Amino acid sequence: MKKKILLSVIILCFILAGTSLSRGAEKSVLLKNGNVITISGETIKGGDILIEGQKIAKVGQNIQGDPGTEIIDLDGRWVMPGIIDSHSHIAIEGGVNEMGNLMTPEVDIKDVLYPEDINIFYALTGGVTTIHTMHGSANPIGGRGIVLKLRWGKSAEEMIFKGAPLTIKWALGENPKQTNIYLPGQTRYPKTRMGVEASIRNELERAKDYLSKWDDYQKKLKAKKGKKPLPPRKDYRLEVIADMLRGKYWIRCHAYQSEEMLSIMDLCEEYGLKLVCLEHGLEGYRITNELVKHKVAVSTFADFWSYKWEAYHTMPHAAALMAQRGVLVAINSDDAERMRHLFVDAAKAVRFGGLSELEALKTLTINPAIIMGIEKQTGTIEPGKDADLAVFNRHPLNPYTVCQMTMVDGEVYFDRAQYLEDRKKAEEERKKKEEEAKKPKEKKQKREV
Repeated sequence: MKKKILLSVIILCFILAGTSLSRGAEKSVLLKNGNVITISGETIKGGDILIEGQKIAKVGQNIQGDPGTEIIDLDGRWVMPGIIDSHSHIAIEGGVNEMGNLMTPEVDIKDVLYPEDINIFYALTGGVTTIHTMHGSANPIGGRGIVLKLRWGKSAEEMIFKGAPLTIKWALGENPKQTNIYLPGQTRYPKTRMGVEASIRNELERAKDYLSKWDDYQKKLKAKKGKKPLPPRKDYRLEVIADMLRGKYWIRCHAYQSEEMLSIMDLCEEYGLKLVCLEHGLEGYRITNELVKHKVAVSTFADFWSYKWEAYHTMPHAAALMAQRGVLVAINSDDAERMRHLFVDAAKAVRFGGLSELEALKTLTINPAIIMGIEKQTGTIEPGKDADLAVFNRHPLNPYTVCQMTMVDGEVYFDRAQYLEDRKKAEEERKKKEEEAKKPKEKKQKREV
């Protein structure tokens, strides 16, 4: 008995020692002397952030780290939560639209992630740490999207934001009815807005029948009477739509006009579907009461419109108007170039819409985090959350600000000073090689003379 107790004590000591070692192995970083925009509370002037491993451990003033903690002096620079782009199409290989059929929910962006897309690095240079990259808007019910952490240099699998809800792309209006697309051959149904919604309803009804057949099959299996029943035929397209009806997917619906937004919200409520966000939603400012009632967010542009007929009826005040009236609003990029300066787009909501600085910054941080279902992990600077941070030389909404550093999970993925130094060295090395390459030619010419 004594031997067993002694053995148990030794094993426990090894476990505790291992735990201690693993904690000790976690890298600690202390950001000192910054202006910390927490989003969740007051901005801390002369603030510090202690990072342990991948998480924020402490936020405040005069924080002291343990021996061995790496210290980064921010010297008065501004720190905000890493920017979150809720509507993106980067990091995708081979096109974002599957246009071979009307409905394509069986396709998945996860299958074609491209971790070497240089736009991932460019996004980091603008303080972006997390994105929702998604299928395009060619189909009433399109493919599935995915949330990524921009861990540049990692594999596609390592970039996936673990635990983020599954999403699927819907689309209304000109894109799915192919108003501005001219392809050879027979035209595709639908060609009207009413046809787009009708096609979605038709597919939902087919999925309900599909679910019913599988439910009957499961009941017969459980009954265990007579001959074992044959399962229904598997349909991968209907399987995904059935999972939508089961509540496994959050719907992100591309829409511009207020009338079709109202209609699709009613349809989703009728079928018990989780419509989490309207993408672009340029006319959302017209139906703010209904958006609040249905608890549907809008992921929109700051001042991008009039590029097609359905995008005419909006204004630079739209995002601010929706936010001021209680709609959950995120400002997105939908474009690799625009993604690099989303903080400028947020500033436009202050300039044109009278939004407060805090509310404007929320459109890039906690609001898109809520839309993407990751608000418990990121979107604010507070203990326990992922150490996803963006450091600026001026206030992030200052028109002259520049992102200096971007951290993902406590690791520096972009350091402007280091990047410029590396570029300088690379340029010097290139010139040196060019000069060395010229020397043999010069010697040869002298011999010939």
